[in-house]
Amino acid sequence: MTETTGTYVHAAHGPVHGGEGPQYNYYMAAATSLLRDQAGRRPRTISKSDRIHLYQRFVAPPRFSRARELLQETRTVLLDGLPGNGRRAAALMLLQELPDTRGTLHELPDTPDDSAACALDVRDVDDGDRLLLDLSEAEESRYLDVQQELLAFRDRLAPLGAHLAVVLPHHLAYLLRDDLRHLTAEIGRPSGRRVLARHLRCEGIEPTAAELGGQELTTYVSRVPLRQVAALADRVRRHRDDTSGAAPDGFAHWLAAALADEHDQAVRVAADVAAADNGRRRALLLALAVFQDSPPGTVLHATNSLLRILSHPDDGTPRLDRTDLYAELTAVRAEVRPDGRARFTLPGYAEAVRDHFWTYMPDVRLQLRDWFHACVSAPEVDPSERKAAIPRFAEQSLRCRRPEDLRWLVERWTRPDASAGHIPDAAQILALGLADEQHGRYFRQQIYDWSTSTDTSHRLGDVLVPVCAEAMAPTHPDQALVRLHHLARRGRGRVGARAQEAVLALAASDNRLYQLMLSRLGTHREHHRGAIRDSALFLALADPVRLIRSERVRGLLAQAWSESLRHPDEHWAECVFDWLGACARSTGHRPHIVDVLARACASDTRTAGRLYRVARAWQRSLDQADRADRVEVVDRLLRAIDARQGIEPYGCTA
Repeated sequence: MTETTGTYVHAAHGPVHGGEGPQYNYYMAAATSLLRDQAGRRPRTISKSDRIHLYQRFVAPPRFSRARELLQETRTVLLDGLPGNGRRAAALMLLQELPDTRGTLHELPDTPDDSAACALDVRDVDDGDRLLLDLSEAEESRYLDVQQELLAFRDRLAPLGAHLAVVLPHHLAYLLRDDLRHLTAEIGRPSGRRVLARHLRCEGIEPTAAELGGQELTTYVSRVPLRQVAALADRVRRHRDDTSGAAPDGFAHWLAAALADEHDQAVRVAADVAAADNGRRRALLLALAVFQDSPPGTVLHATNSLLRILSHPDDGTPRLDRTDLYAELTAVRAEVRPDGRARFTLPGYAEAVRDHFWTYMPDVRLQLRDWFHACVSAPEVDPSERKAAIPRFAEQSLRCRRPEDLRWLVERWTRPDASAGHIPDAAQILALGLADEQHGRYFRQQIYDWSTSTDTSHRLGDVLVPVCAEAMAPTHPDQALVRLHHLARRGRGRVGARAQEAVLALAASDNRLYQLMLSRLGTHREHHRGAIRDSALFLALADPVRLIRSERVRGLLAQAWSESLRHPDEHWAECVFDWLGACARSTGHRPHIVDVLARACASDTRTAGRLYRVARAWQRSLDQADRADRVEVVDRLLRAIDARQGIEPYGCTA
């Protein structure tokens, strides 16, 4: 009787490991799913469908027509205005109005990346492009560098028929150069009521003028940023949908419920914190505010952890003589719901508590970071509770200009000794940082530094690949491509393999990104392992037909082919077979394909000889039905190589 041993899984409802060594597939899948969900909700993406969505809801601000005239007359407009007035949306709409017969609408990179010599790179511009440059949160040095290069950059726009809209940093208005002022248009704030009405109409809700004229609503929409007005409309829609199965309550009810979600509890919270008679009650307030909708045990653990982090003296009273958690929660306006989760009873109270502690206790922000890390690292905290708490902590860190706290968490959660379960948490933190309008550039630059460093851990590389592919690519595809390329070059094992897959998918998704990647593979040369991986990337990406009629693309292909042909034949022979096969099948593309291959080896006779030897092997291989076409292709290739090398033509190959 013969017996075999192995692993059999009949049904699995979580991560299963049937072999040896660490396994991260489950966590990587969770991270990717989370990032895709967040990217789907992000308002900064400028895909065509999102631009149409914005166009349907856009209300032109005061002096918008002046900005339109400048863009049409000079191909460049610099948009200024108070933060919250919709400058970025206005810039996008100016570009959206232009004809899109050629070129693309995309955002220029806002980090120097591999080309630190210039702030604006003309290689980012193609014929007919409509370009957005968002400097709204730029620091002084970046703003000065861009201005210095802007005039020369504009000279490239006219012959290419391209247009540029720049969102200026209002806080640096005093640094604007005099020779750029004639290109500047300062937009005002559109009516908040009109913006709300437009968004509501797009959701099938049409309130009357009287319903939109209430004092509370008028005050609210006149003081908050326009993105919060749009968010109010979305909350009204959700309340409308929640009552769709019952008798409709009408717009007044939906609006009141939506505004209740925005109650400003700051004054009440300040009074409650001041009235708290001990540090434990204040610690409980903050613990519940960060871990709201968690079980009471999680809230208690977070409370005790905060007291320890802040060196609060122990309470020597016997435990049974102290108040229980139910009474403590009741004392801070909280309750435990039927589902067993604790939360504050007042809407908006948790948000106000978090704002209060981070705003008015700035001297303990570092300890709050350590406290949060200790809490979410505890094994008793469920992944769903971490997922809900992370955005709350990230919001406060970013609001208080402490992005380095999020970077610190990412580095801690991706250390070799950290739990693999924190991979989705690190990815979530980075995605939140990238989506932040004020600090997004900080995280793009940080991810670039990680992707180019030889010290980046394998676990961190595991996080960076999906973050670049899912979180950064929708809004900044050029920068995502650069970072993924570096990870594909330097990453070991699955990191390098996944980065290569992501690079190929992103580059193949768009003709502009395809050309950008070809340019990088032909000009950003690496030695040893990096060169081999670049060659593999090129051979997997290069298409013998795609855009082959473009002189620029043929030049990029020839340059990258030249680099690949320097490697041994076995690296590229199969791809040459594919290209020659495309030659045989498509007579229309044949001259262009042959031209690329001939140009690639024109400067090196030894490489030309190796290429010709491989071509002859292809000519003699397999099916002889197309022998005549193969002979003609190889003969044309030989003649093209000879012509490039200045050799007189001679007879046909046999």
